[in-house]
Amino acid sequence: MKIGFIGLGNVGGKLSGSLLRNGVDLSVHDLNTEFVTDFVSRGATDGVSPAHLMQTCDAVITCLPSPAASDAVVTEMLPYVGPGKIWMEMSTTDANEVKRLGALVLAAGGEAVDCPVSGGCHRADTGNISIYAGCERATFDKVLPILAHMGRRILHVGDIGNSSTLKVMTNYLATANLITVCEALTVMKAAGMDLGTTYEAIAMSSGTSFVHETESQLILSGSRDVNFTMDLVQKDIGLFQKIADDHGVPLEISPMVIGIMRDGQEQFGERAQSDRIIERLEKVTGLSILAAGFPEHLVDDEPEEIGYEVTVRR
Repeated sequence: MKIGFIGLGNVGGKLSGSLLRNGVDLSVHDLNTEFVTDFVSRGATDGVSPAHLMQTCDAVITCLPSPAASDAVVTEMLPYVGPGKIWMEMSTTDANEVKRLGALVLAAGGEAVDCPVSGGCHRADTGNISIYAGCERATFDKVLPILAHMGRRILHVGDIGNSSTLKVMTNYLATANLITVCEALTVMKAAGMDLGTTYEAIAMSSGTSFVHETESQLILSGSRDVNFTMDLVQKDIGLFQKIADDHGVPLEISPMVIGIMRDGQEQFGERAQSDRIIERLEKVTGLSILAAGFPEHLVDDEPEEIGYEVTVRR
């Protein structure tokens, strides 16, 4: 299959890089022409535009920063959608919006897949990230070989839109965990605990998590650069809150998380790195939440493996 990829930013650039590294026939497009030039220098084809990609590729993947961006791109591609054409949405977006756009693609005779990723940019870089895929089973079977080059664990979640619903839920959990990790590290520092020891104590305990084992390291090293900004966090946790509101679930923690992240944006900038949320506590306590020996950047040290479908327990 000939694949088009639109959106070569923090996540999209790594996902499309995995396709290129694995020998996929790849055409790319991004508003930042420097990103396109870099990919072309490594063997990709300049995709020119979303419309051109849909005309010349079997499947076009989008990985974009907002529902509005996805809408604009799909609108441009839609006149060229038809039988044999697949749109794959890897952005983190609103479930209702991806359903709407997916319905337009289906009505035009094409196929649509809602397939966001989860697991951090460092795993996107090595093809070891996790992927949810919402689509018809027959469509999933067609795109699984493509997804298997970008992610290790791939879960078919049923209808289009289900993936986006699950993805914003996981990002809400990660954000809430980030905030509690920041509080835990700060309280331990105030209590006189060594932060290197604290890190290991959490990592070997029932309190550990993916967020602790990754983002705590960036907090303690002082880099606080997880390749994910507060505006993107707010988009995702806001989408999760909207799901709760739409279904009449009276959440208590979620509004607090949104408020804490909003305060972080006001203090450090709308697009500040999300790990800088620790600096709210550093400012009010006068404590430095730093420790020696932790990395400036996350590196996935697991070997790249071809992806596989995760089986759902029934």
